[in-house]
Amino acid sequence: MELAHSLLLNEEALAQITEAKRPVFIFEWLRFLDKVLVAANKTDVKEKQKKLVEQLTGLISSSPGPPTRKLLAKNLAALYSIGDTFTVFQTLDKCNDIIKSKDDTAAYLPTKLAAVACVGAFYEKMGRMLGSSFPETVNNLLKSLKSAESQGRSEILMSLQKVLNGLGGAAASCHRDIYKNARSLLTDRSMAVRCAVAKCLLELQNEAVFMWTAELENVATLCFKALENSNYGVRVAVSKLLGTVMATALIPKQATVMRQNVKRATLEEVLELMATGFLRGGSGFLKSGGEMLKVGGSVNREVRVGVTQAYVVFVTTLGGQWLERNFATFLSHVLDLVSHPRATQTHVEAVYSRRCVSFILRATVGSLLGEKAQIAAAKDICQAIGKQMKAVEAVVNDANSENKSGAADVAASQHVMVCALQELGSLVQSLNATASPLIQEPSIGLLETVTSVLLHPSMAARLAAAWCLRCVAVALPFQLTPFLDRCAERLNNLKSSPEAVSGYSFAMAALLGGVHQCPLGIPHAKGKMVVSIAEDLLRTAAQNSRLSLQRTQAGWLLLGALMTLGPSVVRYHLPKMLLLWRNVFPRSLKELEAEKARGDSFTWQVTLEGRAGALCAMRSFVAHCPELLTEDVIRKLMTPIECAMTMMSHIPSVIKAHGAHLKASAAMVRLRLYDILALLPPKTYEGSFNALLRELVAEFTLTDNSANTTTSLLRSLCHYDDSVLLGSWLQETDHKSIEDQLQPNSASGSGALEHDPSSIYLRIPAGEAVPGPLPLGVSVIDASVALFGVVFPHVSYKHRLQMLDHFAECVKQAKGVRQQAVQLNIFTAVLSALKGLAENKSTLGPEEVRKSALTLVMGALDNPNPILRCAAGEALGRMAQVVGEASFIARMAQYSFDKLKSARDVVSRTGHSLALGCLHRYVGGIGSGQHLKTSVSILLALAQDGTSPEVQTWSLHSLALIVDSSGPMYRGYVEPTLSLVLTLLLTVPPSHTEVHQCLGRCLGAIITTVGPELQGNGATISTIRSSCLVGCAITQDHSDSLVQAAAISCLQQLHMFAPRHVNLSSLVPSLCVHLCSSHLLLRRAAVACLRQLAQREAAEVCEYAMSLAKNAGDKENSGINMNPFAPGAGSRRDAHSRHQGVNITETGLEGVLFGMLDRETDRKLCSDIHDTLGHMLSSLAVENLSHWLMLCKDVLAASSDMSTAAPLGGGKDEESEKKDEMDDDTMFTTLGEEDKSKPSVAPRWATRVFAADCLCRVIMLCENANKAHFDLALARSARLKNPKNDFLVLHLSDLIRMAFMAATDHSNQLRMAGLQALEDIIKKFASVPEPEFPGHVILEQYQANVGAALRPAFSQDTPSDITAKACQVCSTWIGSGVVSDLNDLRRVHNLLVSSLDKVQAGKGSSSQLYRESATTMEKLAVLKAWAEVYVVAMKIKKEAETKPKRVLKSTEEDEDDFGSIDELPPDSLITLVQPELPALSRLWLAALKDYALLTLPAEFATQLPPDGGAFYTPETIDTARLHYRNSWAPILHAVALWLNSTGFNASESTEETAAAMPDSQKHATSIILNQTPGTPPTTKSLQEINKDRMHLILGVSIQFLCSPRPEEPVEHVTSCLQALHTLLDSPCARIHIAEDQLLGVELLSVLHRLLLTWDPPSVQLLVTGVVQQIVRAAQDYLQEKRNTLNEDDIEEKENPLALGEGGESGGLVPGKSLVFAAMELLMFILVRHMPHLSSKVSDSPSHIAAKSHLSEESARLVAATVTILSDLPSLCSPAGCMTILPTILFLITRVLKETAVKSADNQVPPPVSAALQGIKTIVTLPTVKTDETQKQWTGLIRSTLASILEYSQPEASKPILDEVQAKCYQLLLSVFQHTNRALSTPYIHSLAPIMVEKLKAVERSRPNNNLELLAVQEGIKVLETLVALGEEQNRVQLLALLVPTLISYLLNENAFASASTASKDLHEFALQNLMHIGPLYPHAFKTVMGAAPELKTRLETAVRASQASKAKAAARQPPPTVHSTPTIKLKTSFF
Repeated sequence: MELAHSLLLNEEALAQITEAKRPVFIFEWLRFLDKVLVAANKTDVKEKQKKLVEQLTGLISSSPGPPTRKLLAKNLAALYSIGDTFTVFQTLDKCNDIIKSKDDTAAYLPTKLAAVACVGAFYEKMGRMLGSSFPETVNNLLKSLKSAESQGRSEILMSLQKVLNGLGGAAASCHRDIYKNARSLLTDRSMAVRCAVAKCLLELQNEAVFMWTAELENVATLCFKALENSNYGVRVAVSKLLGTVMATALIPKQATVMRQNVKRATLEEVLELMATGFLRGGSGFLKSGGEMLKVGGSVNREVRVGVTQAYVVFVTTLGGQWLERNFATFLSHVLDLVSHPRATQTHVEAVYSRRCVSFILRATVGSLLGEKAQIAAAKDICQAIGKQMKAVEAVVNDANSENKSGAADVAASQHVMVCALQELGSLVQSLNATASPLIQEPSIGLLETVTSVLLHPSMAARLAAAWCLRCVAVALPFQLTPFLDRCAERLNNLKSSPEAVSGYSFAMAALLGGVHQCPLGIPHAKGKMVVSIAEDLLRTAAQNSRLSLQRTQAGWLLLGALMTLGPSVVRYHLPKMLLLWRNVFPRSLKELEAEKARGDSFTWQVTLEGRAGALCAMRSFVAHCPELLTEDVIRKLMTPIECAMTMMSHIPSVIKAHGAHLKASAAMVRLRLYDILALLPPKTYEGSFNALLRELVAEFTLTDNSANTTTSLLRSLCHYDDSVLLGSWLQETDHKSIEDQLQPNSASGSGALEHDPSSIYLRIPAGEAVPGPLPLGVSVIDASVALFGVVFPHVSYKHRLQMLDHFAECVKQAKGVRQQAVQLNIFTAVLSALKGLAENKSTLGPEEVRKSALTLVMGALDNPNPILRCAAGEALGRMAQVVGEASFIARMAQYSFDKLKSARDVVSRTGHSLALGCLHRYVGGIGSGQHLKTSVSILLALAQDGTSPEVQTWSLHSLALIVDSSGPMYRGYVEPTLSLVLTLLLTVPPSHTEVHQCLGRCLGAIITTVGPELQGNGATISTIRSSCLVGCAITQDHSDSLVQAAAISCLQQLHMFAPRHVNLSSLVPSLCVHLCSSHLLLRRAAVACLRQLAQREAAEVCEYAMSLAKNAGDKENSGINMNPFAPGAGSRRDAHSRHQGVNITETGLEGVLFGMLDRETDRKLCSDIHDTLGHMLSSLAVENLSHWLMLCKDVLAASSDMSTAAPLGGGKDEESEKKDEMDDDTMFTTLGEEDKSKPSVAPRWATRVFAADCLCRVIMLCENANKAHFDLALARSARLKNPKNDFLVLHLSDLIRMAFMAATDHSNQLRMAGLQALEDIIKKFASVPEPEFPGHVILEQYQANVGAALRPAFSQDTPSDITAKACQVCSTWIGSGVVSDLNDLRRVHNLLVSSLDKVQAGKGSSSQLYRESATTMEKLAVLKAWAEVYVVAMKIKKEAETKPKRVLKSTEEDEDDFGSIDELPPDSLITLVQPELPALSRLWLAALKDYALLTLPAEFATQLPPDGGAFYTPETIDTARLHYRNSWAPILHAVALWLNSTGFNASESTEETAAAMPDSQKHATSIILNQTPGTPPTTKSLQEINKDRMHLILGVSIQFLCSPRPEEPVEHVTSCLQALHTLLDSPCARIHIAEDQLLGVELLSVLHRLLLTWDPPSVQLLVTGVVQQIVRAAQDYLQEKRNTLNEDDIEEKENPLALGEGGESGGLVPGKSLVFAAMELLMFILVRHMPHLSSKVSDSPSHIAAKSHLSEESARLVAATVTILSDLPSLCSPAGCMTILPTILFLITRVLKETAVKSADNQVPPPVSAALQGIKTIVTLPTVKTDETQKQWTGLIRSTLASILEYSQPEASKPILDEVQAKCYQLLLSVFQHTNRALSTPYIHSLAPIMVEKLKAVERSRPNNNLELLAVQEGIKVLETLVALGEEQNRVQLLALLVPTLISYLLNENAFASASTASKDLHEFALQNLMHIGPLYPHAFKTVMGAAPELKTRLETAVRASQASKAKAAARQPPPTVHSTPTIKLKTSFF
């Protein structure tokens, strides 16, 4: 392949390769040439031009295939336009000669077609340069057109289109000829030719004025004819032609009008013409009127659908602004279409017409108009409805004059109503909350208008009105409850009107069905209201025969709708419902017989309707309340259901007796019965299987049904991938809703609400706008088929066999059309059954069952109906799956092999090839491995059968299935398959699109099979890869959108496996072009591919997309026409593409995607766009901040003037290229007008919400990127260094503005998003200082914006969820400390105060619009916000109290905080909260109490108060739980702070309960409130109240900390711990926790568990804080106890000390001992941070000895831990102490050893000081002076201190910190000086020698810094103390230790000069000490000095030197020994 990459064709290489590979080689060369010509140097091209022309023209006659000829023509034309044009006429003549040639053989055809293609390309590229030769060329083409076959015809027409395009107006002389020749071909039998003609005429109409003037009617008629028997492609092309011509006739292109003065058509004329097509079809007006009436045939459906699409093209071409201006006219015209009798001849036709009209309205109003214009359109629709309704009312009131026409008008008006109301509903729903002006403006009267239609005589109109109300309520949830109330009230008032009963019950049912889409729900009481209305209706149904039918239906409909509210509501009404259901059906057979004897036809109708209704309500119950379906309830339900089944068998006799009009009601009962049975477990009705199956089989085999009704389920049961065989991919187009009408099965696409009123309250199936249940006849069959699938797996084999045989018999009996229908139904049922078996993992049955099934299936494999063949293949595969035996599979495969080898007819070849594919699909690669080879070889052979595209399609489809399912096993067949695929791609005519689609599928499957291997570099892999790439290139260039979509997904797979080999620079621009395609599948594929690319290479994707925008202006590159005369030419390359190359502007791809979000409705597509934008945002936003922020801002601003983002909506218009082409003709056109004709739509609310979310994501991304984003000073300096730098903080005003715009929008979702953004901004920027005003922060200047954004959220009519969010933002703002001026803060604070008043108003006071839990949410949010503010306020206050008071001076000196302290007293925030505290504290406690109750496990449910709590009602308990879960933590913290600050002295128990629930119904409360003197409830003492509060707080905390769910925010954990800490600050709480020791133990063990699961150091630090508090509490309590004991019995000395844990024995009991629990927890922390402390850890092999340095946080933690450890002994009795001390001392000394390490800055690490402090605490314990433990104690302490000193031996490896030594000496000092001599002596004996050793050693290693010096000095002090303590007789020995040591520290003069300062200081110190000692003990001193003369001399020299240098040394004093606590963490470790 590489050899093909040269400018000239490499002919030697070509000669060497095999014949088969040559076409591929040539194609690859042409592809290379196509890329290279554009980029190459002109001179190079000119040099080789001659040779190149020769080679290329040579190729024309080498019969190239379709893709090759296309590229060949393109290259030749490009070559001439770049190089010289001398020989162009020669080449042109050559081509013309080939075209003229008389050779008609098939072999010569490709050459002819290539010549035709070249001619077209020349003219398209060079246009007028070839001007003179064109008449001859055109005549030549037209001549050959007459004799050509279909491929030639379409190729010639495409060339003519290009000629016209290239020449523009210059070709005027040929226009009529072309028109005459082309128009007759519009009805060609080949669909491809029809498409080509349509595109050619579309090109022609640009310049040929006659087409839209004189010939307008003829063109219209032609188009209608062309639509008859058309396929989808033709309909799209012809409708585009028709719509465009009509639009041009109405508003002609300016330039052409200037040249000839033209009579313009009026709007009426144009619409009239279109209407004829819609109403009369293709037979047109050529026949006279009389004939027309005689024919009377129905309108051709294809024509109607085509014309419908043309209407949309017509309006789209004219643009949104035209539609806005002319909407009223257009609307009345479109609505007239449905009221025309010809459109509504039968019911199904009427439904079809309605769907067409709805489609027209949706596609125009829904996508072309912006939100403002949509509101205006809604007003117009309202008026139209009102007008119709007035007319109807007139006729109804005028009933006596019995005018027939009036009745007809009413019947017609129902269809108008349905269309108008559905569009109105859809509009309001898409506008969502933005539609509120529609409701609020009384002048529009939308609600009155819609509700008036509820009384329309026709059921369809009433249902449509109800549906419209549901849409309004879902869009504006605050209307839901008022609507319900209004309907209920009207129902009661108008009980006697049948229409009212029916209409208002429809409306109520619809509204109830919409509740699940409103997160805030409706008040619980509405459920009771509905039940009582329904009961009333059912009860009174029998009273009045005129109303009984309606009342029965209405009552059951309402109960069915009630069930959708879910178990929380239904639970309360279930017993009543069960009773109602039981009473509807007869109890016994006897009753049933009696019934039959009794009733007349009317009573039977009412009875059947009632029973159908009851079953429907049951079904709704089972579907929506599965939680309530207990065994017992199912048993009770089965009673009526079994009655219904029994009744079914008696119905036929009833119908016989009373007439056929009961059939519909009976069918309805059956439908409901099947529906509910399908939802229940089949085990429950096993007993009735026989009767049931008889019914089901009779149903779908049409036994009692004379109509040939077919089921609609077959498509959905066949595999999705088979859509290419069935053409059902039409389901995936934008035209789905109208294309459905043309599908073959019964009533397809005729769904309408009136077929099944219950669908008004059910959930709408995904992807549908309005529920459309199919007609009853089809629905019943569907339901029976579905139920058959459910039941079949549970039926015995005997019965299965009987049924299968019966099926075969039925098929045999039926004939003709009926046979097809029966067979379709049976197959659907069998498929359904097989699917059921597979899902249940059960088998088909023994041999005879299989045989019977196999015969049935195999018989259909050669049925002429493709859908049956498809179903048979599918059934075969599923059977193989269910049977799962190799022999069975082999038998089936062999049968198909044999058939395929012998069969010659298309039908059996297609059927059996699919069978092979399906076998592999369901059995997978392993199961069918042995047949793989045969299957592949047979299918490859079939795929080459060029005579039948159908065989090729089916065999290639099966091949793709096999490749997919075989996976790696297919690897051996990849090469032959690939070469076949390439050969076919290069030869199959492009008009066989299905073949190409299957080829694309095969290619994709092969790429997946080879998979990651594709990255390799081996020769075979390279070949496979390049073949795949060539295949992708060919499919990408195909004209059919589906083939292009397949190509994109192939490239996407390739990119996944071998990203380096996919060329993004060409792929991305082509994807961008597809984004504007009119094909949904292509847009989906493009976006899905972009999503994958953006995940890895977002930057490249955006760059290449932008390059497309740059090239758009440069026409040569983008291939947009060169010729200024053909304005729309670029967009007509392919009739489907809306616009090419012009859709990207400076906003780049992102802008286009944002624009698409406004237009697209497809769910999958939108979610992919969201993901793509998300990926782009994550990788690009931080680097390219201002671009992304601008994007979001433009979307959020959504102003009407969208000049910056013009391409977002307007890309569809034809004329947008005129602007670049100011040619002489267009100079006259007024561009202004054009601009107006196509405004783009401002972003819709959903897109704006997405933009607001993007904003939050940008902030989050910046947070992880760079500190400068949140620091103005840093950002500015970085900006100065490099102006390209961009930081978030520089855009703060934009951020605030966007958040503000969003937070104050109409749309509730947008308000939520805006408030969220605002909160994020406040949190992130609160502490950013303002460099220009020290002491201030940047957010201060935005106070007004924040206040203004929050205020609307607190207004009366705001939904609860928004108010709740706003409270959160308020508390964040107040607590952020941004605003320091009280008056400014008050603005926001007042909002909270006002909402607090709301909370205090209590339950049920406000009028309820939403579910009670919405109120719960709002109230809790307010309390939470207050709690957060209070916590911050207390924190500020506390900080202010701990800070030293300082004089308030100017702000310069204190940069440490934001100046808040300087401007106002520190407790200012508290002053805001203080007045509310009494009320708040009560409410907080009440909320906590609720929360505590709600967290009880389910088994305590009975203990919950029956009327709910302070803030929740029992009905909404489940939803309320969530709200409590979100807000309890801050409230808990606040309560703890409050209790702590009031010292538990507040006792307001009576008011507490009262305030929380003034008018709640609590019994106890009412007693308290009406207190009579001396009632018992007040006697609760303060102590008891406090005890309850303590229990509440501790209970809540312990419950939460036991197992915080991992998704809990860490703030909850910290809040909870802080609350505990605060609580234990207060003495009252300490006593409480200490009195009940188990409580403390429990708390400690819970904290231990918490540490195991939560890692953050912040949590661990808080935990240690709480532990410390618990230990302190215990200490205080114990001390208190000891003191009281001491006072009581002074005689018994020992008793008080024995108090404490461990008692006399010293044993600690785990689980009961506080000390043990604490030690367990602390040990865990220590080991977590210093693993080598644990022998277990350090001995394990995985443990590596290397120690890491502790981080600052860890160091603080360890220090805290050690401090607590040292406090523990004080909790024990002496015996207990001895139990724990060894452990504690071991841990402390080890910590000391590990952490006491020299650091660069000589700071003492916190653990060290803590450890030393701890040892001191332990040593000075008073408790241990008892005799028994004395000895043990002393030994312990001794060994501890000894080991500490040991550590400081100067080992080379560990220079120990000297401060430690110093501190240690101080400790010894305190021990030695102990007053109790007996205690200290043993220490002195054991420790003094070690000390002296140490101090002696100093002589050799003198100190070199102050700390080391300090250590020595402290040591000496200890020795001196010892001397002082010693008795007189021992003095000499003691001094003999001290004095020589000191003297050894003195330096001689030479050494002194060079010594370090520390060393000098030591010298000085020693000297002074000696001077001091001499006079103290003169006698002993002399003795010592005398004994050692050398000491004496040293001393004397030193004294002399000292005196000499006295003057100099005046300044030098020994450094002060101040112990500084560490402030800087250790930076280094010297190991």
